Amino acid sequence: MEVIDFHCDALLKLWEGKGSLRFADAPVLDTNINRLKKGRVKVQCFAIFIEPEIKQEQKFQVVLEQVDYFYQEVLGRNPEMKHIKKWTDFYKLKDGEIGAMLTLEGVDAIGNDLSKLRILYQLGIKSVGLTWNTANLAADGAGEPRGGGLTLFGKEIVHLNNQHQVLTDVSHLSEKAFWDVMELSRYPIASHSNSKALCNHPRNLTDEQATEMFSKGGTVHVVYHPPFIKESGIATIPDLITHIDHFCSLGGVKHIGLGSDFDGISSFVKDLEDASKTQNLINELLKHFKEEEVRGFAYQNFLDHLPRKA
Repeated sequence: MEVIDFHCDALLKLWEGKGSLRFADAPVLDTNINRLKKGRVKVQCFAIFIEPEIKQEQKFQVVLEQVDYFYQEVLGRNPEMKHIKKWTDFYKLKDGEIGAMLTLEGVDAIGNDLSKLRILYQLGIKSVGLTWNTANLAADGAGEPRGGGLTLFGKEIVHLNNQHQVLTDVSHLSEKAFWDVMELSRYPIASHSNSKALCNHPRNLTDEQATEMFSKGGTVHVVYHPPFIKESGIATIPDLITHIDHFCSLGGVKHIGLGSDFDGISSFVKDLEDASKTQNLINELLKHFKEEEVRGFAYQNFLDHLPRKA
């Protein structure tokens, strides 16, 4: 069964590799083309993430360098990789093609300059997370002790996302910032988060948050990172499925997707160590859910909630 994976950090690894890595088959990449094909990943979303230690004046340059790796290495060297630049492009993929979509994990790099965000829209960014785990000019992240919400600038970004039919990603936000986004966003998404009721981690969603996401027509994409699945930090595929089952019990059966976080994690679910193992998860899901429901988790739920205008 084909899959849409809404989150990976392969661009960060390509950037760190300084041109030495080939996206086709580099073993260090959890999400290289060979592994995507074996795992039947039909669309892979590529996050742009700028590590906090990068100096502020250099961050936007690093964003552009990662975008360049996306265009030159991911797309340019591999004709089977097709850019998802419009929402309608999801429906244009042919057999043997893999869609590739850009997302932004934190707006630190734009400073207070919305024109830089508009440039990134033009380059193909289709989902924007306001921050990573820390605080920035837009919002407080899940790891910021004060737990503040969106700033006025952060609210401007959400409105701009709405205007451009771009998703607003809540996965790394503080609880207060989450609720601020839900008041404003037409297109909310949690790109890689699990259930806080099952694993009490600040990166996970409470039942109230998940229910609100479902009611607003957003999707929650479960993440394969063991510390977000079990507090012990050791997890199996059935453990991950308990999070899907729990979200279903809250009314989310039509709102669940997948967001691996491959290439951004250093520990793995057993038998789900890279993109080539994705069908192990699908096969286990088919033991617990109807085929139509699993198809929803794999790709259809996300497609059913796309912005429709572009």
